[in-house]
Amino acid sequence: MSGETLPANRRRVGGIEVRSIDYVPLDERHGKVWSQGPLWFMSNAQIATMAVGTFSVTGGGNLIWSLLAIIGGVLFGTFFMAFHSAQGPQLGLPQMIQSRPQFGYVGALLVWAFAYLQYSGFNIFNTILAGDALHATVHGPSKMWIVVATVVAAVVALIGYDLIHGVERWLTAGFLVIFGLLTIAVCTLGYPAGSFDLGSFKWTPFLIQFGAVAGYQISWAIYVSDYSRYLPPSVTVRKTFLWTYWGSALGAIWLMCLGSALAAWAGADFDTIASLKEAGDHVFPGFGTIALVFSTLGLISVTALNMYGGSLTLISALDSFKKVLPTARVRIVTITFTAVLSLIPALLIGANFLTNFEDFLLLVLYLFVPWTAVNLVDYYIVRRGHYAVAEIFNPHGMYGRWGWRGITSYLVGFAAMLPFLSTSKYTGFVATELNGADISMFVGLPVAGILYWILAKSVDVEAETKVAQAEAAELERLARAHQRPEEDAATAG
Repeated sequence: MSGETLPANRRRVGGIEVRSIDYVPLDERHGKVWSQGPLWFMSNAQIATMAVGTFSVTGGGNLIWSLLAIIGGVLFGTFFMAFHSAQGPQLGLPQMIQSRPQFGYVGALLVWAFAYLQYSGFNIFNTILAGDALHATVHGPSKMWIVVATVVAAVVALIGYDLIHGVERWLTAGFLVIFGLLTIAVCTLGYPAGSFDLGSFKWTPFLIQFGAVAGYQISWAIYVSDYSRYLPPSVTVRKTFLWTYWGSALGAIWLMCLGSALAAWAGADFDTIASLKEAGDHVFPGFGTIALVFSTLGLISVTALNMYGGSLTLISALDSFKKVLPTARVRIVTITFTAVLSLIPALLIGANFLTNFEDFLLLVLYLFVPWTAVNLVDYYIVRRGHYAVAEIFNPHGMYGRWGWRGITSYLVGFAAMLPFLSTSKYTGFVATELNGADISMFVGLPVAGILYWILAKSVDVEAETKVAQAEAAELERLARAHQRPEEDAATAG
């Protein structure tokens, strides 16, 4: 069978996607670039995103400045995640495995560990919200619904890439109708005096909101190309960027602004789920329940994305110690493990959701600001998209086991942020002088990015490009001819 092309129906086993961290050959590329729009729009169209928009208002800011902080933070943070998305069709690889050229075959474990923490953390919060929303609407114990949401999300993640895209397209259509009506109702609510007073500006809540929003958008960067890697490279960087950018940005701005408006309207009585339900009932009695149930579907779908990406990150980490073949069995085991890892804390975690969620978002921002700077500078400025993909999977290849340039830039960038951090657990001395305002992102990005650009001047990009071109044809042949144990057994049977 060596050298033969796998038929389309052999890319899946029992309906389950087989490919994981391996290169996707050109004859398996499919789909349309516009699919990135509804995928990333709907990924943001759920209650967790709405909760992100409440931080400024609950922290003492007024509504108009909260809305401006949301719009600015989204437009800024989405810029980075969309450029990561554009890498997928060009390389045919999931996102985190692409960190090896910057951080090394083993050194990339540094960022993979943080990435896996993010997947688990978001799924804990997502399933808690789903459980509470279903408890408030269709009733039944919240913990039972947490388990149901986790299981359904795991099944979607197991079937994989194509089902995830299809689910998000259908959910987008329903969302536009249901949340369109909800938004009209929210616009008719009565808001406290001074909600739209531009003269009532406060730096601290504004920057907390801006940072949380930007961090939320940047957090997608670690797996955004997982969902574009099956697209053909002919879709171009520009088109992939634009569909991803505006899909994600519009979904985030819409939901976060709704959350901010609901927090301003409800005041001290604000509760994400109860306030949404009450506002929805202004359309007609019972509509709030419909909106909550539908938004729960959005939470389950994004939980599936996190499980899918978490599985790829876990496989990448395991592959650093022992070569992992892309099989359906490997995906089943890693997705199940990822689901259980978030399910247990979700069943045990305390009730202080918003405080915990705000701290978690800021932690994500701090950990991935220097990574996104290093990765994007390497891809778009240093190597300009020219990677020897086969060498990424070679433990003794030209990218090395430890990428000292990337690791150094990451650690220095993170260290430079420390004086500017502002959380409920730790505040740097500069942030203290700024009355708690957090500007660490504006320090970490340029420090990590510029340092990596300087250190990478010693990289022989021309020699690497020649290796990449020489290996391209062989890479395609091996990817097409690769035999998987499950497929061989099925064929033999």
